[in-house]
Parts: sequence; structure tokens; C-alpha cells
Amino acid sequence: MRNHTLVTEFILLGIPETEGLETVLFFLFSSLYLCTLLGNVLILTAIVSSSRLHTPMYFFLGNLSMFDLGFSSTTVPKMLLYLSGQSQGISFQGCMSQLFFYHFLGCTECFLYTVMAYDRFVAICYPLRYMVIMNHRVCSILATGTWMGGCVHAIILTSLTFQLTYCASNEVDYYFCDIPAVLPLACGDTSLAQRVGFTNVGLLSLICFFLILVSYTHIGISISKIRSAEGRQRAFSTCSAHITAILCAYGPVIIIYLQPNPSALLGAIIQILNNLVTPMLNPLIYSLRNKDVKSALRNVFHKRAFLSCLISEN
Repeated sequence: MRNHTLVTEFILLGIPETEGLETVLFFLFSSLYLCTLLGNVLILTAIVSSSRLHTPMYFFLGNLSMFDLGFSSTTVPKMLLYLSGQSQGISFQGCMSQLFFYHFLGCTECFLYTVMAYDRFVAICYPLRYMVIMNHRVCSILATGTWMGGCVHAIILTSLTFQLTYCASNEVDYYFCDIPAVLPLACGDTSLAQRVGFTNVGLLSLICFFLILVSYTHIGISISKIRSAEGRQRAFSTCSAHITAILCAYGPVIIIYLQPNPSALLGAIIQILNNLVTPMLNPLIYSLRNKDVKSALRNVFHKRAFLSCLISEN
């Protein structure tokens, strides 16, 4: 160990097999990132400003928008910097922070999708008791639980990854600091971190996905028992946005894990879908199909336009 210099900075080598496409990718990802920021900020604005949206479903939707803002901002700004020709370096502490927040927000979002599925289960299967079961205290406990669960998950993975000594190469063959990309650079035994990371991430994802399937199985049974076609359509419409968001979140992950030997490029594409495209689609999925959100946004813009007119007249 005395013959090695400890790593204090990592070099992110970028997206595999995209040499020469940096300018195109910069403008593409910049546009997607701006849409992500704008869409999620609009969702939060609508929920906060409209008293009609102060319900459990929109409370969790507001949490989802906050997580989407943080999740995309964990990796995308640094990626845009080196795509624009800026430094590809990231400090040791910066790499550690990026890995922590990536897994913290990703795990929290996974828990949140599960909680939202439970919320829809209560709304469809127990409509008369919905506001009693999903009261403010229960919603706060569930939201806090998602935050704390994600934090514990990220602390475990980050501690196991960065308690190792990094004294060899500092070139991360990826576009952000993730466990599979960082661990090969460690000088010590990485088997424990690899096993815990794979088991922790895989097990939590499977448990959450199983609970979501159980919730929607019960929801489907309840909807099938509704006699009127209009009632079935109304019940299904309340769940369709959440189902679409879950498919966008879990679909890419399922595809990559079904591949026996996924290529580095395919893995990067899947990660970009999760980090950038899915957070951008969530506001579109929930707002364009939801009359209440669109009405709240119209009211916000009308109020601002009215205030601007008053200020200009004075």
C-alpha cells in the first residue's frame, strides 16, 4: 500500500461508445433536463396552490415530483458539464455524495411507488373509509418512512463502497459514480460490497414490485365487481396514471436484468432512461390526463396574469 497514492479525484470517462457525439447529446439531454425541471415544478406549484389538491393522492404525487427533481439532478448536471467540454473530474467526496443521493432517492422513489399503490388500493376497495384510513397522520408516517428507508439503504451501500481503499486507477468507466463502476477501482476485497449491493438493490426492488402487484390484483378484482361501465371506467382512470408511471420506472430495469450479458452501452441507455426520461414523463403522465391538475395550473397562471396587470396599471 505504501507504493500507491491514495485517490482523491475520479475521472468520469462518460457514456460508453459515444465518442464524437458529445455536442448532440449535450443539447438532447439539456432539453430533457429542462423539461424535467419545468414539469415537476409545475406539478408542485399546482398541488401547493390549490386546496382541492390537498388530498392523500396528490400529497404523494408532490413527493414524487420532489424526488424526480432530486433524482435527475444527482447525475445530469455533471454529465452535461463534461459533454460541454468541461472537466470530467469529480472529487472523492463528490463521488461519494453522488452515489449516496443516487441510491437514496432511487430507493425512496421505489418505496413511494409502493405507497401510492396502497393509496389507490384503499381508494378503490374501501372508498367510503378512504379519508379515515388515509388521514394526515398516516400519510405523514408513510412519507417519512419512504425517506428514512431510502436513507438507511443509501448509508449501507455508500459505507460499504467507500470504506475500501482506492489507490490504483481513478478512471471511472461510466458517466456517474455507481457501485459497479467504482468498485473495480478499489485495492481491497470488494466481494462483500458487491454481494450486499446486489442483494439489497435486487431484493428491495422485488419486494416493492411484488407489493404493487398484490395491490393492483385486489384493485382489478374490485373493479370487475362494479356493475356500471361508467363506474369501472372512473375507477380504472384513477389508477391508469400510476400504472403507466410504474411501467416506465420498472420496465427498463426488467429489460436490462433479463439480458444475460448486457453491453455497457445498453446499461448506460437504461440508466439514462431511469435518471432523465422517467422523471420527465411523470409530470406528463399525471398532469395531461388529470383535469384537477390542469385546472389548478390554469388558476395559477390566471392569478399571476391578473397580478401583473394590476402592477403594470399602478
